[in-house]
Amino acid sequence: MAMQVTETSAEGLKREYKVVMPAADLAAKLESQLQDMKGKVKINGFRPGKVPTAHIRRLYGKSIMGDVVQEAVNEANRKIVEDNQLRLAGEPRLDIVGGQDEMEKVLEAKGDFTFTVALETLPAIEVGSFDDVAVERIVVDVADSDVDEAIQRMADQQRPYNDKEGDEPVVAKGDKVTLNFVGKIGGEPFEGGAGEGIDLIIGSGSFIPGFEEQIEGMKKGESRTISVTFPENYAAARLAGQAAEFDVTVKNVAAPGEFAIDDEFAKKFGFETMDAFRAAVRSNIEADLGRGARVHTKRALLDALDGRYSFDLPQGLVETEFDGIWRSIDNEQAASGKTFEQEDTTEEKAREEYRRIAERRVRLGLLLAEVGEKAAVKVEDEEVTKALIERIRAYPGQEQQLWDYYRKNPQALGEIRAPLFEEKVIDHILGLAKVTDKHVTRDELMKMEAPDEAA
Repeated sequence: MAMQVTETSAEGLKREYKVVMPAADLAAKLESQLQDMKGKVKINGFRPGKVPTAHIRRLYGKSIMGDVVQEAVNEANRKIVEDNQLRLAGEPRLDIVGGQDEMEKVLEAKGDFTFTVALETLPAIEVGSFDDVAVERIVVDVADSDVDEAIQRMADQQRPYNDKEGDEPVVAKGDKVTLNFVGKIGGEPFEGGAGEGIDLIIGSGSFIPGFEEQIEGMKKGESRTISVTFPENYAAARLAGQAAEFDVTVKNVAAPGEFAIDDEFAKKFGFETMDAFRAAVRSNIEADLGRGARVHTKRALLDALDGRYSFDLPQGLVETEFDGIWRSIDNEQAASGKTFEQEDTTEEKAREEYRRIAERRVRLGLLLAEVGEKAAVKVEDEEVTKALIERIRAYPGQEQQLWDYYRKNPQALGEIRAPLFEEKVIDHILGLAKVTDKHVTRDELMKMEAPDEAA
């Protein structure tokens, strides 16, 4: 009697099957493995090929049967998928009927191997056409002033500074000052709020608002306590919106020297002329702003698609996505010390909102995968290699280690390939959709609200 597979449940995307592998079949497979092993195994006291099968069974029977059982599971899963033409949304879940006691009998080849296979399938998605999908594409026009400002910033980084002369040099806007400072909140120093020998260009906006302005007018060697408030959107959430005081001492004051922006300056960056240098700077700005504009265009398209498609979602994928999002939320709260109440919500409401985000991600992910498959979108190995090289360049000194890691781990390499595939599918859809360009300046792009990455 061959393996029996029976569908026991079919509800939505979920399927469940009962599989029975007869003991006689398992025993036959075990015997075949034992005979094959007999000619290879070496055991003290026996000549090669002369070890009794019964002795091999006593020593290795359970281990070999474990392999036989695993092979039976794999065979059953293949049969279920192929016979029913299923597209799985995740790994099947196996449950042994009768539990561990029955499993012991199976491993001893004394009973049928009966188990259930629960799985979820991918939904059928009717993609349709995209010619009625309207998307506004953000295009940034780079002005000459944008190029001028960028070059000026680069020049300022190259600019020489000369220590101010006199007994009590006074700090003025544009000066480079060397500071020691200790920051306090509520009278207590806070982590990351102290520094010694820190250089600061007054007027550069490098420090939090209000800090640099209060340094102006100080003299070399002078100490002063200045009061500031961290911005509400400050990167370190634990400091955002907090009032703080800094005990500051000016250790040195240097005035900016003259610096010409000419062909000699361009040569410092590998260009023969300023015209060539300006062209390269413009190209870099266009690429940088283009990436920012792309984020808004992509979000507009995804919003349009999200409102257009509705289909059943594999709950296993949704749960996995939600768990990943929620772990990030837990980590952020642990780092910032903020609670849901401080964010004017509750954990229950937050869970509902992030579950909707998880569902959106899964829905759009499945849709893009379906579109890409139907359009035969491909990511070439050369493209993956290029993206991988760009990633590992961000970790100087670890290049070879990271290269070996990714090349030896297909799953990790898949994390490089997946976003490349997604971007290609996005481009494919944009090529079919009704796209209108909206031209904006750099400043207008900067003022546009950044799309929520979580959604």
